Amino acid sequence: MNQFEKNVQSNRNDAIDSGVGFIVSFGFFATMFVIATVIQVVGR
Repeated sequence: MNQFEKNVQSNRNDAIDSGVGFIVSFGFFATMFVIATVIQVVGR
C-alpha cells in the first residue's frame, strides 16, 4: 500500500459525486435547451 492509499483526503463514495455531477450538467443543458426553445417559439 503506497502513501496515497494510507492518507486519503476524502472518504466519500465516488458514485455519489459522479451522479451529482451528471445531474448538474444535465440540468444545465436542459435549461439551455428550454431557453432556446422559448426564444424560438417567441421569435415566430
